[in-house]
Amino acid sequence: MQGEPTIKVGILNAPQIQISLMQPYCCAEVPGTLTGTQTFAVTRNGKIEWQGRNYTRLDFSAAGDDATFEVSDVIIGVNFHWERRETQQFCGNISLIVENGAITLINILPVESYLTSVISSEMSATANLEFLKAHAVISRSWILAQIERRWHKDETCNCKSCTRTDNEIVRWYDRDDHVNFDVCADDHCQRYQGITRQSTPTVRQAIEATRGLVLTDNCGKLCDARFSKCCGGVFEEFDNCWEPRHHHYLVARRDSDTTTDFPDLRVEENAKKWILGTPDAFCNTSDARILGQVLNNYDQETSDFYRWTVEYTQDELSALIRERSGIDFGQIISLEPLERGTSGRIVRLKIAGTKRTMTIGKELEIRRTLSSSHLYSSAFVVETETFEDDAVPCKFTLRGAGWGHGVGLCQIGAAVMSARGYSFDKILFHYFPGASLSNLY
Repeated sequence: MQGEPTIKVGILNAPQIQISLMQPYCCAEVPGTLTGTQTFAVTRNGKIEWQGRNYTRLDFSAAGDDATFEVSDVIIGVNFHWERRETQQFCGNISLIVENGAITLINILPVESYLTSVISSEMSATANLEFLKAHAVISRSWILAQIERRWHKDETCNCKSCTRTDNEIVRWYDRDDHVNFDVCADDHCQRYQGITRQSTPTVRQAIEATRGLVLTDNCGKLCDARFSKCCGGVFEEFDNCWEPRHHHYLVARRDSDTTTDFPDLRVEENAKKWILGTPDAFCNTSDARILGQVLNNYDQETSDFYRWTVEYTQDELSALIRERSGIDFGQIISLEPLERGTSGRIVRLKIAGTKRTMTIGKELEIRRTLSSSHLYSSAFVVETETFEDDAVPCKFTLRGAGWGHGVGLCQIGAAVMSARGYSFDKILFHYFPGASLSNLY
């Protein structure tokens, strides 16, 4: 890779988009430069209507290095419990296309500028420098790996992301469904909220200090560097969440100095004991100062990420699963883990109802089926209560561990490590054992 690449980020897809050009921008369709508020709407025949004319595509380039634009009604946290709309400001160039019957706004900018926003969007811009440096490296590694995969049309795994039979649905969700841009701006990929999130000199220092620095595997290939909020004590392996592909640097370890000291959480009894306990781990913390470094304001609406509890009546659970899955199971009788991953996360869950029984997986499909947004993780134990002399459950209690898929870097664990004096490279090699650091540009 020669020089710093540019990337395309999908910001918003909507029938109408309003953009305020804060400094001059140029558009090939209009002579001179443009500023001020511009409104774009999709027509019935799939065109973009702007200033009384229709276009198949519109591209705007910044007339100066400091040009920015503002976008109204950008949705963040799509389908999660913190979902909301914001007005956000961005730098770089703009492309507007019609996609899925609406207009897609794409922001085109250099990778390092993108990362400055990602670091401030994924966590607090006031976090510890070593933690920010570690996250800069994995965010850079991940986005460049996605671009490289697109360039080389990686076909080493041709498996489908969903398999369905009469009795089982196994589905995973990844980034390959973005066709016209490299990544989206939300949790589906990496949070990118432009220059809306207040950056700091520390963030800029972390980006500059690690410029072009990435994680590579034992073949010199870019690492698919994943991360989540909280692993729950043990890391999950890649193939338990996504396609059946093993990465030697994404393996099970305990999130502590004693990385090999943990039971086999694929065994049900071990998983129950682990999840119902509060074992020592870097990410097992209630230190508000550290959590404030990792969690942005809307993330701090959640406080029980290491161990959590969700309760449903039978009627609530039955209605929820019917709504979220589109399948009428009748009244839910049981939830039975059939397969767990290395962190105790359920990979395959059998749902038994009075009308039908089916198995679902993988972890994100389980999380979205059992919550109106998403469960914090699929590492949970199911407890049931029944009425006296009645074998049918009247209440289901899910007691769980962790927040997110648990693969790769654990953000809260990494923040604790940095607070305890670990350098960014030590943090990276803890979460990505066997990986190396390399300079791409």
